[in-house]
Amino acid sequence: MQFKVMPSIIGLLLSVAASSSEAGDDATWNRLKPYFESPAEFAQQFGKYSSPLKFYDGAPVKDAADWARRRQEILDRWNGLLGKWPALIERPVLERLESTRRDNFTQHRIRVQVAQRQMLDGYLLVPDGSGPFPAVVVPYYEPETSIGAKGELRDFALQLTLRGFVTIAIGSPGGDARLPATAETGLQPLSYLGYVAANCYNALATQPEVDPLRIGIVGHSYGGKWAMFGSCLHDKFACAAWSDPGIVFDEARGSVNYWEPWYLGLGVGPKRTPGLITAENPRTGPYAQLIKQGLDLHELHALMAPRPFLVSGGSEDFPARWIPLNHSIAVNQFLGATHRVGMTNRPAHDPTVESNEQIYLFFEHFLKPERR
Repeated sequence: MQFKVMPSIIGLLLSVAASSSEAGDDATWNRLKPYFESPAEFAQQFGKYSSPLKFYDGAPVKDAADWARRRQEILDRWNGLLGKWPALIERPVLERLESTRRDNFTQHRIRVQVAQRQMLDGYLLVPDGSGPFPAVVVPYYEPETSIGAKGELRDFALQLTLRGFVTIAIGSPGGDARLPATAETGLQPLSYLGYVAANCYNALATQPEVDPLRIGIVGHSYGGKWAMFGSCLHDKFACAAWSDPGIVFDEARGSVNYWEPWYLGLGVGPKRTPGLITAENPRTGPYAQLIKQGLDLHELHALMAPRPFLVSGGSEDFPARWIPLNHSIAVNQFLGATHRVGMTNRPAHDPTVESNEQIYLFFEHFLKPERR
């Protein structure tokens, strides 16, 4: 598992940061910039969340070397609870089984290796042209939704490919999100999904049509949780967009259900009944330990720095979520980076035409070479 951010990616991101702040004629950035500034109502509020810029013993992070040690400390604590990833597959098998022409791209039905003994069915969409292209991993319950075969507004792979991105669409290992097949790794299911995403990154990075320095990840709801863990735990993703996953633990909201055994609550002994936590239906597995130790997902967000990410917020990620996001802003500022953390908001959980357009603009700005 890779923990050190690649210097080449850091250079790329810092160059984008400079152009973002200086290029006033960049119409795309002008549309995005308001979403990358904490609103006055929430600015400089940090709430109950512990600072990622303090070690667990309370000592402050004073310089870049300290941050490298603190970043590793966060990873070690979370991996100690959720399970340490097996070694990533350097060159995963990606079989192109059937090819179909669609619009301005070719759709390949594929099988991709996501663990030593596990293959997933999915789709690889490749735009016309010579490339190399930027690319995006798109996880969801099943891959057909992402390629536009099952309704609209969750077809991220299709829409991004129409805009010139290579995309790979994958679904739940084993076919059932509530019974994920974790390839006997011993990982908590959501951490395993992150591992799957990281191997999909490697699969994309080895394709001749793809620029390996310009690969992002996006998902909605369950896919948003998956994209968040994949991008936070695998630092080769250049950027990420998370659509209303519930970016912090919130036990009052049934859809922010990290406590369930198919996410972070898988343990030995009796399984809990799905639903809200009660005295009769308590926390289980590593999730219970995370809460006991006062940990929350804002620590994982901080691992993205200085890589940009966008929260496409809906009913579960409302404007007050800027409070935990302010901690990631603080880490980026400490590293000398600005406008790396963004959030848009809509009233409902479901994506909208507007919220999806914001996601696509985000990837166009941060992954297209001409945007540097």
